[in-house]
Amino acid sequence: MLRIDVITLFPEVIEAGTRYSIVGRAQERGLVAIRAIQLRDFAADKHRTVDDEPYGGGAGLVMKPEPIFRAVEFCLNPSPQRGEGVAQSLSPAGGEGMGEGAVPGGTRIILLEPQGRLYTQAMARELAQAEHLILICGHYEGVDARVREHLATDTLSIGDFVLTGGELPALVIIDSVVRLLPGAIHSPESLLQDSFSDGLLGYPQYTRPEEFRGWRVPPVLLSGNHGAIARWRRREQLRLTRMLRPDLFARAYLTRQDVELLRELNEEEVQR
Repeated sequence: MLRIDVITLFPEVIEAGTRYSIVGRAQERGLVAIRAIQLRDFAADKHRTVDDEPYGGGAGLVMKPEPIFRAVEFCLNPSPQRGEGVAQSLSPAGGEGMGEGAVPGGTRIILLEPQGRLYTQAMARELAQAEHLILICGHYEGVDARVREHLATDTLSIGDFVLTGGELPALVIIDSVVRLLPGAIHSPESLLQDSFSDGLLGYPQYTRPEEFRGWRVPPVLLSGNHGAIARWRRREQLRLTRMLRPDLFARAYLTRQDVELLRELNEEEVQR
């Protein structure tokens, strides 16, 4: 079973976002265990302070390293109890707490902030192989750099835009990872048809009615010729990816058949 801990200032957001649909059912089936950890529980002062002004000056506040390190230490406890676990994490064995290289095998500690690597489907497949994910939700003007340098095993971003905090990225990662777990999806074959599963966008999908407001389903999909349908779908994947995501298309691995399909597409465009 995959364990996912989310260290956050707003645990209710994570709890609400993981209660339904595929992620909710995966928890009911025992495929994944998800906990939202309140970061303020690991602050050392009575005001539960988790941020402070940046050294060197500047606007806003920066998240402090101590509560984050303590929260991660709590999550690494094999069977922490929320009440006593906080006390244990505040006084880790030996008094020193975690150091570099102390992360158990199978555990990924992921800091969510704009400076991270862009999250991809390939990373989702990689994280789905882990035993334990710890997601740290950034806030304010950022997180003390020592978290990224000495604690996190990965720093990820879901895109080149700014959000209020890391809760939405955490939910995105959870959803994309959990659906890849064996047993989470009713039809595992559908995962092979997902966009990005082979580096290309997915092909267009149609369902009933056959005609809607004068727009008809492509005849090939009604032909019953599975070979022709597979060929049409692959051609559409190539066409859409080249048109909509040239960055993906430039990195895609193309087979000999793909090259032939692209030749056909090019000839049709010239004829138009």
